[in-house]
Amino acid sequence: MKKSHYILILISSFVLNSCSVYNFTGTGKIDAKTYQVNWFPNNSELIEPGIDKIFTLTLQDLIQNQTNLRLVKNSGDLTYEGEIIDYHISPMTATADQQAAQNRLKIRVNVRFSNKNKEADDFEKVFEFYYDYPASQQLVGSTKDAAIKEIFERITQDIFNDSLAKW
Repeated sequence: MKKSHYILILISSFVLNSCSVYNFTGTGKIDAKTYQVNWFPNNSELIEPGIDKIFTLTLQDLIQNQTNLRLVKNSGDLTYEGEIIDYHISPMTATADQQAAQNRLKIRVNVRFSNKNKEADDFEKVFEFYYDYPASQQLVGSTKDAAIKEIFERITQDIFNDSLAKW
């Protein structure tokens, strides 16, 4: 009976020690305590009011919810900055009478990431994603909100993966 207790304690200690190296978000051990997300201005040719604020807050929230890092206004160990460089709507598929059947909203964001503690992790990269919607709908109201939400969720997750999860 005593032998089984020792084995249980050994397995438990191994499992608990392993948790400090990896967590369920995939970030592993982060060599930073703080992060900052600078404003991402909308520098695209087609200006959609408010998406700069939505994107900046979406990125801040994602990092806040998936790490133990503390958000700061300046001098963060990790810094995210950049700009929205493209907001573009284009027809994707056509009907038999040469009318658009589906449109696509595509958004591209240029991101500069820097890690004060590990400069080898620094990068500048363009992230993009799209949302297809029926051509019979206007890109307004709930359609626009759903499109922007889905695009920004995907882009911010890709940024998170490249900067912290290393996937």
